[in-house]
Amino acid sequence: MQIETLVPQSRDRVRTGLAGLDAHRLRTMRNASLRACFNRLEDTSHRLEFVARVCGREYISDAASRSINATWYSLESTQGGLIWIADAPQEEADYSRLVPPALRKVRMLLIVGGDSPCMRRAFDGVVPSIEVCADMGEALRRAYHYEADDVKVIYSPACASDLAPYERGECFRQAVNEL
Repeated sequence: MQIETLVPQSRDRVRTGLAGLDAHRLRTMRNASLRACFNRLEDTSHRLEFVARVCGREYISDAASRSINATWYSLESTQGGLIWIADAPQEEADYSRLVPPALRKVRMLLIVGGDSPCMRRAFDGVVPSIEVCADMGEALRRAYHYEADDVKVIYSPACASDLAPYERGECFRQAVNEL
């Protein structure tokens, strides 16, 4: 069954409804050990993790999203306009799956670590502003000076890099704290 057939109004209502059912089931479980297992679940580090609010703008680390599918989920599930910081891919990739959420939400794409012809081709005409940044600090300074009040800054690499997600996420967190 496709999600669109459950509730024609919106996907968000389906997600909210299913999450509510799951939360209700967890609260009413009779098996104490099963309840205890779910209570121990922790958030994944650098997976849509709120880092800070600087001058009213939210900064979100999604460094764990090292694939196009993971970044698609992040862009889809984050509300409002976005400044998306991505890593320059080391090889060609098909970003077509990211075009619909980028068209609706992304106001600026900042590519860290070098120019990416495949990203430029995919998002040219989709995202109003695409800029290349030498490092995370430069990307965050450009995001900080972006003239709009209704955007969040999200770091979601959309590709694997030489550094582990934890290291990239910590680099993002440190650069945000230096703003």
